[in-house]
Order: sequence, then C-alpha cells, then structure tokens
Amino acid sequence: MCELYSKQETLALRRKHIGPSCKVFFAADPIKIVRAQRQYMFDEKGDQYLDCINNVAHVGHCHPEVVKAAQKQMELLNTNSRFLHDNIVEYAKRLSATLPDRLSVCYFTNSGAYHGHLSSLIEISPYKFQKGKDVKKEFVHVAPAPDTYRGKYREDHADPASAYADEVKKIIDEAHNSGRKIAAFIAESMQSCGGQIIPPAGYFQKVAEYVRGAGGVFIADEVQVGFGRVGKHFWSFQMFGEDFVPDIVTMGKPMGNGHPMACVVTTEEIAEAFSASGMEYFNTYGGNPVSSAVGLAVLDVIKNEDLQGNATRVGNYLTELLNKQKTKHTLIGDVRGVGLFIGIDLVKDHQQRTPATAEAQHIIYKMKEKRVLLSADGPHRNVLKIKPPMCFTEEDAKFMVEQLDGILTGLEEAIGAETESVISKNTPCRTKMPKEAQSELLRDSSLDPRENPSQKRNGLCTDSLLSKRLRT
Repeated sequence: MCELYSKQETLALRRKHIGPSCKVFFAADPIKIVRAQRQYMFDEKGDQYLDCINNVAHVGHCHPEVVKAAQKQMELLNTNSRFLHDNIVEYAKRLSATLPDRLSVCYFTNSGAYHGHLSSLIEISPYKFQKGKDVKKEFVHVAPAPDTYRGKYREDHADPASAYADEVKKIIDEAHNSGRKIAAFIAESMQSCGGQIIPPAGYFQKVAEYVRGAGGVFIADEVQVGFGRVGKHFWSFQMFGEDFVPDIVTMGKPMGNGHPMACVVTTEEIAEAFSASGMEYFNTYGGNPVSSAVGLAVLDVIKNEDLQGNATRVGNYLTELLNKQKTKHTLIGDVRGVGLFIGIDLVKDHQQRTPATAEAQHIIYKMKEKRVLLSADGPHRNVLKIKPPMCFTEEDAKFMVEQLDGILTGLEEAIGAETESVISKNTPCRTKMPKEAQSELLRDSSLDPRENPSQKRNGLCTDSLLSKRLRT
C-alpha cells in the first residue's frame, strides 16, 4: 500500500491541522494503522495487532459482505430519505423485529449528536469532563452507578438493585420538592465508559417504575452494547427480563460496522406526541440508501456467522481464563462481563479496592508492545475493557491472556506485590515501588490527558495523589 506520508510526517500534519482536543491512542507513540481485516489491524510496517477494543467494527474490520453491499449501492444511488427507497424501510422492519413489539418507530441519524458535542448533551454527560458539581446544570441529576464491586452498595448487600433504585427515587422526590418535573432517565444498559458495569437484576425495572410514575420516560443507551454483543440477547437490556422494556432505545457504532449510522427507536405513542408538537424531523444522511444497505449486511453477517453464539462461547472461555488469572495476580480485583463485553478491575489492594490507575496505563502500553490493543476506562481509568470485534476467537482470547499474564507478572515483581493465590489471602500491598518502576509508570501514563485521569482533576485522582500512590 502506497502511503502519502511517513509516520512522523503524518503526526506533524495532525498536530498542525487537527485540533489539539482531538486525542490519539497511545500518545507517547501513536500507532499508524493503514489497513485492517476481521479482528486484526496492521500498521505502516506491516505489524499485526490483535484488536480487543474496537466494538465499532462489530462483525470484523472490512468484512467483505459489508464492503460489497456498500459498493453495490454506492454504484446505484445515494440520496436523502425524503425520496422513497426500499432500503430504509426494509432495514427499519428488520431492526424492529429484533426489539420488543412496542418499540417499532425508527428515527435514523448518521451518527447523532455524540455525547459532549451539543451543549444539551454535555449537560447530561458527567463522564465528559468530570470537573465537579459546579458545572452540572440544576436540571441534571446524576444517580449513583449501580456498581456492586466498587459502588455504594456492594455484593454483600442484601438487595443492591432496590438500594440503587431507591437512590433514583430520592432524586425524583428531591426534584419534585424543588418544584421540578422529571423528563427522562437515560442509562447504558451496561455501563461501558463507566467501568464495564453490569447492573444488578431488578434495578432497571424498579427505576422504570419510579421514572414513569413521575411522568418521565426510560431511555436505554445501546450504542456500545447492542447488536448481540452479550451473546444470548440481541440487546443488552433484554438480559434483565421480558418485563422490562425501555420507552426509547438509542443505537449506533456497531450498527454500520464503522460506517456512520445510528438510530433512535421508540413507541408509536411517543412518536405521535413528537409529531403533534409540530416539529419536523429530517437528517440529511440518516437512513440513506448506502447506510441502510450497510446496516442490512451487518444484520445478515450477525445471523449467518452466528456471531451471537460466538460471543457467548468465546466470552465464556475468555472470562474463565481471566478468572484463573485473578487467582494468580493480586492486581486483579474483579473480572466481570457478559459475552464479549468484559472488564478487568485493577486494584492496589483487595481490602480497600484502591484503583490501580497508573498500573492500568502501564499495562495497556505494554500490551501494545505485545501487539495487543486494550484500553482502560471507568471513573478511575483502572478498568481494562475488552470489547473486540464479534469474530474474536478462542485462540485470540488465549493469546491475549498469555500476554497479559506476562505483563502482570513483571509488574507485580517490579512493585513487590505478593503473587500467591488471592483466593485464600487478599492482603494489601505495603511494599515500596522501585524508582525505575515509578518512572516508567509516570512516563507511560502522563503524556495524554485522555489516557491520564490525573490530568483531569476529577476529584478522584490528581497529580499529587498519583505521585503519593507511587511512593507507597
């Protein structure tokens, strides 16, 4: 493949012409990707990387059936949805068939207003900046994440679902006492950027009851976790029972396998109320013939290649391997996930569950050196997230875990962590970290504010706290 520029020239041009708030992965040494196929990406030197995080390339990078569908339709027509065309209605029909009956009306977009790209969505996205309570609008109310590992109510609580749902009820009551009404509750069906959080069973049902009782609607965000990623179910919200159906579902990312395509699906009642407001909805690119053809091809591949079944089989195998690593490595506090949606919560000690933020950043850089692409997320940036293309195999899972095992072993030896089984003994690490390891962790984790929460002053991890943790 002929390249226009060398890697350094590309980087220099990016710095010159692309806004500084647009970050890259691995800022210390960014990867220049020139092609990809299935679950593998290739740099300008031909080195192959195992992609463990690209949930956008849902059925695999450059899947031939998706590429063929896009090319075929591109040769015929691409225009907006104000003209009649079969692709958009066929896609809407097939998409609706994957959802509960009452969710049957589609509004297509090209990607939507990405959280944080409109002021209205910045205001309901505490993840975006995490600058503290003073920037949160008075009409926005943030409920505690239903995290049973690190949250307010943990796995030893008798009924964490009710306890977390009652936190939402308190917010509703406080809003009413202040003369406010409730418009909507929005949440990912499983929190991704929040740290790969799986809500306890029954939580969403109770929240929906409280929200609807207050006159609001329940919005399920399936942008990162939909389209069969959890294996058994096509949509993640379906894991929580047939008695839970959101009023609105948002979706995107995997929908077009990298082609910009997104959708909001709702009920006839809500759609009619929206229409009665007199507001016309139109999106220039939403539901165009090419996007719809791509979306149809993605649905075909998911079905024809049994990618939901693959997510279950490979996901279970990978989770089993990671749980074995948990018994071996004290840095692993928790392994949680469903299908090919898995998080590894790294901790400094098991009693306090202190987030191992710097160690997580160190690990993702070292994994990159091993040609495995991972990232860390969550409020403390200490959760390794695994959301690979759905064609990920057991061989890929084994290779990834082998590399992770070696890096964890080396890191724990460097910081003096205890390496005996943590099944019988989960004691906190009190040994000092060697200066060499401190320097390496600081160097790897301090170059990109997007990858270094200490640069963000989110009230949880500041520069001084990071330095203090590395000294203890």
